[in-house]
This record gives sequence, C-alpha cells and structure tokens, in this order.
Amino acid sequence: MPTKVRSHAKINLGLGIGAPRPDGFHALTTVYQTLELHDVVTVEARPTAQTTIRLTSNDERVPIDQRNTAWKMVELALKILQKHADVLIHIEKTLPVQGGLGAGSANAVAALVGLEKELGIGFRALFTQRLAIAAKVGSDVPLFLIGGTVLGLDRGQEVYPFPDIEPVWCVVAAPEVGVSTPQAFKDWDALCAREGLTQEASTAKLKQLSRAYASAFTGRQGSGSSGVFPNGEDLAGPVESALVRTGITSWIENDFERVVFPQHPILRDIKRLLAGTGKPEVASPSSSLLASLSGSGSALYGLYASRGDAEAAQARLTECNVRSMLTRTIPRSAYWNQMILEK
Repeated sequence: MPTKVRSHAKINLGLGIGAPRPDGFHALTTVYQTLELHDVVTVEARPTAQTTIRLTSNDERVPIDQRNTAWKMVELALKILQKHADVLIHIEKTLPVQGGLGAGSANAVAALVGLEKELGIGFRALFTQRLAIAAKVGSDVPLFLIGGTVLGLDRGQEVYPFPDIEPVWCVVAAPEVGVSTPQAFKDWDALCAREGLTQEASTAKLKQLSRAYASAFTGRQGSGSSGVFPNGEDLAGPVESALVRTGITSWIENDFERVVFPQHPILRDIKRLLAGTGKPEVASPSSSLLASLSGSGSALYGLYASRGDAEAAQARLTECNVRSMLTRTIPRSAYWNQMILEK
C-alpha cells in the first residue's frame, strides 16, 4: 500500500539577512520552527529496471514535473543510492503555495521519507548524507530533516537543533498577495547599497545574532550573548520561557519586512491584526507573544499563550476578510512520531 506522510509547515522566529555575496547568495541567521499544520504527501514506489517518476496534486499551481522539489529529492536520492524505481507521488495541498512556510521544501522531505518506507532503504542511518542531498534541492529543505526548533545559518541550509520550545498556539494568515522572493532579495540588495551594509559588517551582525539566539533558546549565557538579557541573568525553568520573555521577543525581527512591507502595505496591517492591535488604525495592548512575516511572505503568523487569544486573532482577521489557519508549534519528537500515517 502507498505510504502517507505529513509534510509540516515552518515559520521563521526572526530572520537576519546579510549583504549580497560574490556567489549571488545571501548569508542568513534564523530560527526555524515547525508547525502542526501540514500537507499530506503520498508515495507509492516499487523497484524497477529504470526509474520513472510521476507526480500529481489537488492544486493546479503545484508543478508536476522536474521543477517540483519532491520530484528532485526522489530523483537525486535514487541516483545516489544507485537504485531504480517506479515512483508515484501525490501532494495533497493544505498549505499556501509560495507563502514563506517552506511547503515545497517540506514536501521534498516527506517524499524522501515515503520513498525510504516504500523501498526499505537505509537513508535514516545516513543523516549527513540526507542533509547533503536536501541542501542540493533547496536552502530550507534540511531543516525538515530535523524538525522542532532549529537554528539556520549560511544560506539557511546549515542547521542545528535547538531545545524545543513548549507548544504554543499559532495563527497563520494567508493573504491573497503574491510576494516574489527574488524581487524581495533585489530590494534588500538595494537597501544594503543605500545604507552601506558591507560584507564584513553583515557578517558581524549575523554572528552576533546567532549568539543571541543561542543564549535565548538554549538558556546559556556567555561572552557572546550580545546583551540579550541586560542584567546578565541566566534563563531558569522550561525552555518556553525563552519565547515568552518580552526581553527576547522584542528583538526578534525579520529583515524582509523592511523591503516587503513598503511594497505590500496590507501585510503590515495584517501583522498588526495578528499582534492584537485590533484594526490597523487603532492601538491597544498586544495579545500575541510574537507576530511576524514568515520568510519573505506573503504568509504571516502570530504566536499566542492561549487558544482564546489565537481565536480572537482569527476573528480580527476574518472581520478584515483575511484567510487564516489555527495551529500549534510542534516539537521534534512529535514531528517525527506523527510524520508517517498508517499505510
């Protein structure tokens, strides 16, 4: 029988971007967080003399050829393993397409997990090799081989597991706005040129940010803590305290907001709604732990201490005709334990 795999979304708990590099890429520092929200990827595979791959989806916007990340992942994995198979992949979409939630990248990892299950191959024991394959498919694909709370460096493909935050409620807003990631990077490059952000300065900025994340999410203080806790105190208690402390959530920012919001002002208004300010022109105390653009957008999210706060945020969005989804963050153990549905 085919193997069904949950393909979870991610959000970015902050995203620092460096100046453009000579290779055309940008260095990043971010913390990825997986969500319960997911697509379902179904894989059916059997050994054959020659490899054939077929892909279908319930969403006509999903490419069903070699452009698809799931196709690329399966094709590359079979090539490296020197195996051939007849593979059928079906992607049942729930997540927004190109919304900054890593949906396509998660589909790629789900397809690999399904392929492993179908053929009984042993990539699970070759974690480094799996990460290398994932990085070739896309910069944020490797994070989905870890799940939970994950530090992302370099282009985002260099990943390190952080201690998981305790699950919190999350509202994902999916506005009918298209954001081009290549254009967002071009706009960022122009901003760097205007502000004189050099490669050296951005490298220092990102190193400082990664130390700050390490201090916040692992609870370790060190000489590189960058003053995250101004009084120099250590974190105590559960790791979720790192998220709820205003001294931390106040400095978590997504650099893409600086260039995406001016191009799409409605996204700034949606962030205010998620944060709990009511209608964009009315200010009131925020009920969110954190509200932000995810990746380059167009999806935004808010994190909440209670389901009631999350449902109130959904009501605000509905009043303004913005589609949203209610979910929770998912820790690493649950991410893997729940990934494969019954065959």
